Amino acid sequence: MIVSPESHDRSAPRPSRLRIGRRYRANRLDGRYDAIVIGSGIGGLTTAALLSAAGKKVLVLEQHYTAGGFTHAYDRNGYEWDVGVHYIGDVGEHPTMTRQLFDFLSAGKLHWAPMDDTYDRICLGDEQFDLRAGRGAFVDELVRRFPGERHVIEQYLERIVAVGRAMPLITLEKLLPNWCGRFTRLWKALRWPGYLNKTTYEVLRELTDNEKLIAVLTGQWGDNGMTPKTGSFIIHALIAKHYLYGGYYPVGGASKIAETIIPQIQSGGGEVFTYAEVETILLDGNRARGVRMADGTEIEAPLVVSGAGVFNTFEKLLPQSASEHAGYFRDLNTVKPSMAHVCLYIGLQRTAEELGLPRTNYWLYPSADYESDMRRFLDDRDAEIPLVYISFPSAKDPSFARRYPGRATIEIVAPGKYEWFAQWHEQPWGKRGEHYQALKQQFSERLLEHLYKHFPQLRGQIDYCELSTPLSTDYFCRYNRGEIYGLDHDPSRFQQTWLRPKTRISGLYLTGQDIMSCGVAGAMFAGVATAQSILGWRRGVPLLRRVFRTKANRERELNKVFI
Repeated sequence: MIVSPESHDRSAPRPSRLRIGRRYRANRLDGRYDAIVIGSGIGGLTTAALLSAAGKKVLVLEQHYTAGGFTHAYDRNGYEWDVGVHYIGDVGEHPTMTRQLFDFLSAGKLHWAPMDDTYDRICLGDEQFDLRAGRGAFVDELVRRFPGERHVIEQYLERIVAVGRAMPLITLEKLLPNWCGRFTRLWKALRWPGYLNKTTYEVLRELTDNEKLIAVLTGQWGDNGMTPKTGSFIIHALIAKHYLYGGYYPVGGASKIAETIIPQIQSGGGEVFTYAEVETILLDGNRARGVRMADGTEIEAPLVVSGAGVFNTFEKLLPQSASEHAGYFRDLNTVKPSMAHVCLYIGLQRTAEELGLPRTNYWLYPSADYESDMRRFLDDRDAEIPLVYISFPSAKDPSFARRYPGRATIEIVAPGKYEWFAQWHEQPWGKRGEHYQALKQQFSERLLEHLYKHFPQLRGQIDYCELSTPLSTDYFCRYNRGEIYGLDHDPSRFQQTWLRPKTRISGLYLTGQDIMSCGVAGAMFAGVATAQSILGWRRGVPLLRRVFRTKANRERELNKVFI
C-alpha cells in the first residue's frame, strides 16, 4: 500500500511494469531439461548460466512476477527503485574475480558506475566519519579522525586480508567429500588464527579499547544484519574488504543484472520463467527427479537446484519424510533466520543534481553502543531507531536522469521486527487495512525525520513514497520471517558443514546466500560453487578457467576475498 506522509495518499498500489523474464505457461515448456533451478536470485542465475555455458539446458523457475531475487527493481508512479542492490564492491576496472565473473555472466554487457570516493559515511549521533575508497585513503582518513591509531587500523586491515586468504579453503570444504573434513579441520586448527571463529567485537577488542574507533570500523554491520558483538568476524571482514576499493552501482539500475544474465541461459536452450511457483520437489526414492508446479504440471530433470533458502527447501519444497530421513530437520535447528527490515522508497520531482543528493551511503546511529540501542528497539518499537541506512540510487546511476527526466529517488532502510506486523500476515498485499497503514505511516514519518536532519533541503520536496515491511519480503521473496540475508552470520554459521551445494538427496543441490555468505557477490560465488559441484573437477575447472581468464589473475585473486 502506498504511504505518502506529506500528501497522505491512500490510493491502492499499482503493479510494477518492470518485468524481467518470461511468464510461465505449461505449454511454453520446451521438452526435457538437464537441470531445474528454483529461484532466480543471483545464486540461481549464476548456477544456471554456468551450467548453460557447460552445455546444459537449464530451466529457472521464479514465483515472483520478475526475475532477479533481491537484485530485482520495480517502478511505480514514474519512479524506479532497487530492493537490495544498494552498492557492489570489487567491480572496478581492476580485474578482480567479482568483476570477471560479472563480465562472463553478462557477456560484458553489465556496466558499473563508481560512487563518491567516500562510499560510506558513518554517523554516530552528531559526529560523522568517512570510509574512503582505496587502502591508503581509507587509513589516512581514519588516522586523521583517530590520531595515534594508525598501527591499530593497519593491524585491522591485516586481519581482514587474512580472512580473504582463508576463504578458498572454506569454499573447497564445500566441494570436497565429507570424509575430507577431518583433514581440513586439522589444517585449520594448526594454521588458522584463532580470531576467525570469534565475533567482530571480540577481534577488534583484541586490537584496541577505543570504542568509538571500533564503532566506526564496524559501522557497516547493517550489510549483514548482525551487530558486532553477535556477528562473525568472517562476514564482517568479507564485507569490509569487498568495499575497501570503493562502491559501484549497475548502470541502468539493478534489474540490468538479471536482464544481462538471462540471455546466456537462453542461448543454451533454457529459459527463465516468472509467475512459476514450485509446489514440491519430486523424488524417486532418495533421488530428485524434477518438480511439481502449483498448477499441477510435473517437470522432469535429473538435477534440481534450490536457491530458495534452506528453510524453504527442507521445510516446504522437499517432502517432510525425506527431510527428516536426511537429517535436515535436525540441521535447521542449528541456524536462525537473519534480520528483517522496513524500507521507505521515496520519489522526488527534481533531479539528484538539483537536490544535492550524494553518491555516498549514510549510516545513522544514535550512539556507538549498537547492541544496547538495538536491544531497546526490538523490545519497544517506539524506542529510538538504532540503525537508519540512506541510499540515493538515482544519484548513483548515470542513466537515471535520461530514463526518468526531472526525477530522483531515495531509499531508507531500518530494522523491522516481523512480530510487529505478523497479525496482518493472512491479509492480501495492498489490502491490509487502516491499522496496518497507520503503523506504516508512523515508521515512514520517523524515517523521514532522519532524512531531513541530514538533508534539510528535502523537506517539502517529496512527491511519493511507500514503505515495505517484513510482510512485503515474505510476499514477494518468500522469506517467511521477512529476513533479507538468509541465515544469521554468527560465528557458528561458518562451522556448519551441511551448508554445502550437494545435499544428501541425490540430484538435489543448493545455491544462494545460505551456502556461502549474504550479499550479491556472496550469493553469486555460491552459484559458482554449486556449478562446480555439479560439473565435477574434470568439466568444472576448464569452465572456471574461461571465467577467470588469466593464470596471474587467478593466483592473485585466490589470496583475496572470495565473497
